[in-house]
Amino acid sequence: MATAIDTRSASHFDVLIVGAGLSGIGAAVHLQKDCPGRSYAILEGREAIGGTWDLFRYPGVRSDSDMYTLGYKFKPWKEAKAIADGPHIRAYIRETAHEHDVERHIRFGHSVKAAAWSSVDARWTVSTQTAAGPVEYTCNFLYMCSGYYSYAEGYTPDFAGLTDFAGTVVHPQFWPADLDYAGKQVVVIGSGATAVTLVPEMAKVAAHVTMLQRSPTYVVSRPAKDAIADWLRNTLPPKLAYSLVRLKNVSLGMFFYRMTRKQPEKVKANLLGRVRAELGPDYDIATHFTPTYNPWDQRLCLVPDADLFASIKAGSSSVVTDRIEKFTAHGIRLESGRELPADVVVTATGLKLVALGGMTVSVDGTPIKPADCLAYKGMMFSGIPNLAVSFGYINASWTLRSDLIAYYVGRILNHMTATGTVVATPVPGPDVVPERLAMDLSSGYVQRGADALPRSGNRAPWKVTANYALDTMELRFGKVDDGELRFTKAAVVMPEAVLEPLAA
Repeated sequence: MATAIDTRSASHFDVLIVGAGLSGIGAAVHLQKDCPGRSYAILEGREAIGGTWDLFRYPGVRSDSDMYTLGYKFKPWKEAKAIADGPHIRAYIRETAHEHDVERHIRFGHSVKAAAWSSVDARWTVSTQTAAGPVEYTCNFLYMCSGYYSYAEGYTPDFAGLTDFAGTVVHPQFWPADLDYAGKQVVVIGSGATAVTLVPEMAKVAAHVTMLQRSPTYVVSRPAKDAIADWLRNTLPPKLAYSLVRLKNVSLGMFFYRMTRKQPEKVKANLLGRVRAELGPDYDIATHFTPTYNPWDQRLCLVPDADLFASIKAGSSSVVTDRIEKFTAHGIRLESGRELPADVVVTATGLKLVALGGMTVSVDGTPIKPADCLAYKGMMFSGIPNLAVSFGYINASWTLRSDLIAYYVGRILNHMTATGTVVATPVPGPDVVPERLAMDLSSGYVQRGADALPRSGNRAPWKVTANYALDTMELRFGKVDDGELRFTKAAVVMPEAVLEPLAA
């Protein structure tokens, strides 16, 4: 176990973890196991464990990844459903924290605002805001597990006439617990994962739910339960069964993603054929379910047990593909001239991306923007010492990669202990140039938040991959002291060239 810490008084730690969600709790468990001599604390801005899965409380909230891969490698998922809802995922995270005695390391209500690195002291000064006022901490290594979007605000377009609307408007990120939509006309604006989750769930009690989208998204159905996983769990020891199911699901996911890159038209035809089989030959698939981009240029939407299609066939929900002209007193007028009646409008219009939990970062007094940095192995930033970011997969289960990153952070810390070094700074070679965003999707929320994202380089270890097998080889077995993660025994001020903004 990690060094015991009096959480009532300590202000300096070997490692500070920011965020007590899925990534942060997993990071703490890995740190305790791999670096038992390191002291640590978790700074959590809210008052609860769970992160995303505690924040989002809209009807039907669930994962769009299977829990055998979204769950931790070290803790088998034991529930019946492979596609789990928010409350079950939240309980899983909290159970993990309790089982590994992580809770006593968490400082709730500490919102991180700034982090300043001092090369002279070889440490970070982290500024937080609490209900009692500002509080500062110091640490040798800063580990950001705060995700990539703002908890304080979601994204809502500037809709014309919104103030004229006499009904209720809600954003899924801030769902009112007392919202009554039973027997009412509901319009859900959006076509992403949140929208396809909300529509069939709200349609159970609403008079009717309309999913209003500007353009379609790829939607794929799969069973909420994994029959093969259930058979393996009933046949083999739990850990062995869990490992085999993870291997199966990871392999299938990697194969499918490769196919979308190599044969996008074939994959597209297959996905649309499945939707047509669900909705029948007379449904207008071309208008409502055929995107203009290739599969995995944006994230696919998962529909467990075909619930969205079932609600459409039952007539309790429908899809409208059009653009909004303006809100009216009683609904939404579309550019086609049609008006959708609405008592409740849900703006499932996306997230607002932020870098490093929204905190400002400086190195020896120089402000650093993540967008001016290259991503080192998808987990560190060029020119920023002793800072790692837990950033999972976008094209697969988030935790697959966050687990690998947590393991690699342990390798870095143990290497510094073994070599007597105190600073690890990613420094790209002169031949490394930025090629694209580290999050390689064409989704609106990614493009809107491009300034919050580092860049992926033209070669390893600066090229962010979306390949679990390659990342496993690199992060679990690759060389830590690779010449581009520079370890130093004495604190040094980094050359100005390292801190200069990247060329566009």
